[in-house]
Amino acid sequence: MWTAMVIIFLVGYLMIALEHPLRINKAGTALLTGTVLWVLYTFSAQDLIPLVSSEAFKEFLEGHPALLSVPFAEQCSRFVVDHQVLESVGEIAETLIFLIGAMITVELIDTHGGFMFVTNRITTRDRKKLLILISILTFFFSAVLDNLTTSIVMIMLVRKLIGDVKERWVFGSIIIIAANSGGAWSPIGDVTTIMLWVRGNVSTGETIPNLFLPSLISAAIPVMIACSRMRGQVTPPIHFKEDSNSELLKALKKREKLSILILGVACLIFVPIFKTITHLPPFMGILFGVGLLWVFTDIMYRWNRIEDDLRLSLNKVVHRIDGTTLLFFLGILMAVDALRAAGILGEFSVWLDGAVGNVYAVNMIIGALSSIVDNVPLVAGAIGMYPVANEAMVAAAADPAYMAQFMVDGVFWQFLAYCAGVGGSMLIIGSAAGVVVMGLERIPFGWYLKNITWMAAIGYVAGAFFYILQRIVLGVF
Repeated sequence: MWTAMVIIFLVGYLMIALEHPLRINKAGTALLTGTVLWVLYTFSAQDLIPLVSSEAFKEFLEGHPALLSVPFAEQCSRFVVDHQVLESVGEIAETLIFLIGAMITVELIDTHGGFMFVTNRITTRDRKKLLILISILTFFFSAVLDNLTTSIVMIMLVRKLIGDVKERWVFGSIIIIAANSGGAWSPIGDVTTIMLWVRGNVSTGETIPNLFLPSLISAAIPVMIACSRMRGQVTPPIHFKEDSNSELLKALKKREKLSILILGVACLIFVPIFKTITHLPPFMGILFGVGLLWVFTDIMYRWNRIEDDLRLSLNKVVHRIDGTTLLFFLGILMAVDALRAAGILGEFSVWLDGAVGNVYAVNMIIGALSSIVDNVPLVAGAIGMYPVANEAMVAAAADPAYMAQFMVDGVFWQFLAYCAGVGGSMLIIGSAAGVVVMGLERIPFGWYLKNITWMAAIGYVAGAFFYILQRIVLGVF
């Protein structure tokens, strides 16, 4: 059954990677793959559970004494349905609810002109200055927002400032690199980092200081290379299409746009603080922020007498979030959890440790792969392969120093966040930010490969080496 599950997962993975030429939405493929894998695992549970989950199965039976008298096959079925599936769905729900809250917050800021309050103040036409300024904004925006939304916002800005299409290709490509690098060092900046943070593999207090400089280097080097090849001023556009919410934006006062921007960003930044203070899961913090924004906008509309058909209160904005992306995450995380429950990921991690045996090399490979295929299943797979180590596991390990790298905030998890986030910049199809910019600006895959890939690769490797050097200096290798 292992062979069948692996084949189905790989076929599903290939269809996800070839979404555009196949014209089959990756969300549908992911949901189908995840469901089929759980079905296959359930049918073979009585053979796999004694080998993979014997201790957890024993504890489950002790907690459900009524099952002791039923056939073994039914015991296994109940263990899968009442324990493993529920545990898997619970962990996945934490990530999805957090993403829903973050998407709603960002969409609310955007539809009410919050980002325009910042972007409209950029007036320089000098190519180098403009590229550096946009890169800095993108890098820090994506640490608070998600890198996909940041890329869209910055592309809209670039369209207002630059008329030449090929010139926008360069700026759009640098936006991809800066967005992916900026999202890697923040626990709320990239989906993969969010996954690691929500599941307890990394914490805010260790992730930011350890990954900030490597991420900054990975973005700064491509920006400097691009700037060295630029001269003169950008060509301004002849005209620019007005925003679809222009009537609402005209009706809103300047202070109202600024208030929504400040409150929305503050709600996002507050999530890690909320988790630290209350010890509740991060999705509780983001839901608190969504509730606060909802109340604020309703009060704002009450005081500002805007026509009902122009108002974009939260109950309207919620329909604008990308449900397809959420379903993709649900499907792929279900698929990975099925492989983990079947013991396939555990066996693969043992093989990987024997074949490679170095956490830096493993993560560099994952980073390179994330430029070809989606980094979400790669990180989900890594989480499934390697459990978070505790002190008892470290003490009992044959190589305690190696096992310690898998503890909370261990080298493996931190470097995974960097490699999976930044590595996707090396190809334009390697990240959500790259795919959306490719679609918005019609950037050819071959053009990016020829002109940008080598810059992104230099930045990725430089940041990775800086992180390794950083750990050597700190005495952790």
